Amino acid sequence: MFLARIRRTPSGPVELAARRAPGELVSLAGLSPDLGDDPVAALDTYGLDRLGELVAGRTGPVLDESAVVFEPPVATCTKICCLALNYQEHADEGGMEVPPEPVLFLKPPSALVGHNQPVVAPARTRHLEHEVELAVVIGRVTKDLPAERWREAVAGYTVINDMTARDLQLANIARNVPWDQSKGFDTFAPAGPYLATVDEVPDPQALELTLEVDGQVRQRANTRQMVFGLPRLIADLSDGMTLMPGDLIATGTIAGIAPLKDGDTMRATVQGVGTLVNTVKFRSA
Repeated sequence: MFLARIRRTPSGPVELAARRAPGELVSLAGLSPDLGDDPVAALDTYGLDRLGELVAGRTGPVLDESAVVFEPPVATCTKICCLALNYQEHADEGGMEVPPEPVLFLKPPSALVGHNQPVVAPARTRHLEHEVELAVVIGRVTKDLPAERWREAVAGYTVINDMTARDLQLANIARNVPWDQSKGFDTFAPAGPYLATVDEVPDPQALELTLEVDGQVRQRANTRQMVFGLPRLIADLSDGMTLMPGDLIATGTIAGIAPLKDGDTMRATVQGVGTLVNTVKFRSA
């Protein structure tokens, strides 16, 4: 099942929706007044099988995927947990060594933006780069979860593009100070279009990742090449830190990062999960 948060018009209310067929959505608005537009809450309340039955039984109008406005696929998110240097070739292209333990940095929820929405670079940066990644959507309160039970934490998966102001990041690295700001600006965590439920992704460690800019492929690899796989990542992140429903784990990017220019259109694809499209806008200094 593919769940989304949409608006029928740019200023309309946010609704929970499901993809019934390629390009076709059905609204789940009114399914339960307590759920609102939260796909993680819907999965928790009904379970995957029952929610699927409810989607199949909806009789409302079919919505054209190309005619709606997509919001980020989680309604609540306390943190975006991002992994640095989790692919060998990406570490190599930056002249860095793969760390012996997972390296975490955080993005604020305010960085989230939906499919087909612009990524707006602040005036302080002139060097913006893309980073396609598989993101795990946390489905329940999770703390101190053993690696062998990692699937218990997962509601589904989505596509995320870890946007980076590379000039600011490198300047901060050179000064030996934190570089979180270069990753955390508004719109620097585009995600979506959908939350793909776990039945749609039987093996998240065998998915092709690609990113195109104006039709040119810049990044391509497979999640099987992760240095630290999902069991290790979820166990490590939940060791002493509570992961909340709707939190995202961005599992690291692959080789092929490169600068973007104003007006570039990015297509970030994770096999079986979806294609996330965003256009770059630079603000004048």
